[in-house]
Amino acid sequence: MNQTTTKTVYSFEEYLSYDDVTDNRYELIDGKLELINPPTFRHLLISKFIEQNFDEQIKNQKLPWMCFREAGIRTGWRKSRFSDVYIVTSEQVMEFLDESAVCQSPPLLVVEVVSPESVKRDYRYKRSEYAALEIPEYWIIDPIVSKVTVLLWDEGLYEETEFAGNQKIVSRTFTDLDLTVEQVLAAGNIK
Repeated sequence: MNQTTTKTVYSFEEYLSYDDVTDNRYELIDGKLELINPPTFRHLLISKFIEQNFDEQIKNQKLPWMCFREAGIRTGWRKSRFSDVYIVTSEQVMEFLDESAVCQSPPLLVVEVVSPESVKRDYRYKRSEYAALEIPEYWIIDPIVSKVTVLLWDEGLYEETEFAGNQKIVSRTFTDLDLTVEQVLAAGNIK
C-alpha cells in the first residue's frame, strides 16, 4: 500500500531533486511524497512486453518517438506520477535530457498495468489526471480481471473501449499494432 512519507509540502522542482539516500520511489501528490511499492514480476513482464511492441512499431514506422518504462509524468502543479510505459516525441526528451526522467508535457500514449494495490490509482486518480493533461490515449491493462481498457481523448472526455480474450486491441496511436488481450496477459506468465 502507498503511504505518504512526510508532512512537508514539496514543489515540483524540489521533488525532482529529492534524495532520501534510499532506493525508494515516490510520486508527488499535492506536494506530498507518496511511497510507491515495487511492482510485481507479472506487472514488469507485461510492461516490458508492451514496451518491446511499441519500440518495434516506432522503428517500423520510422517515427520520431521514444518509449520509456517506469518514468515520470508531471500531472499538475505539485503532482508527478510514475507510469508503466509511455510514448513521447524525441523533442520532449531533448529539452530535459540531463534531468530527472519526468516528462513535463503530455505523452502521446500512456499504459498502466494494474496490480492489487494500484486499482483505484490506475482507474480513478491517474485517469482523471491524464484527462486533465488531455493525453490522447491511455491504456489500462488489468490482469486481475483479464481485460485491457483503451481510453481515447475525444472532445474533452475519454471514450472508453474494453477488450478481452482474443480481441485485438485497437490503438489510435499505433494503427498497425497486432496484439490481443490474451497475448498481452500471457506476457505476464513464466513459460
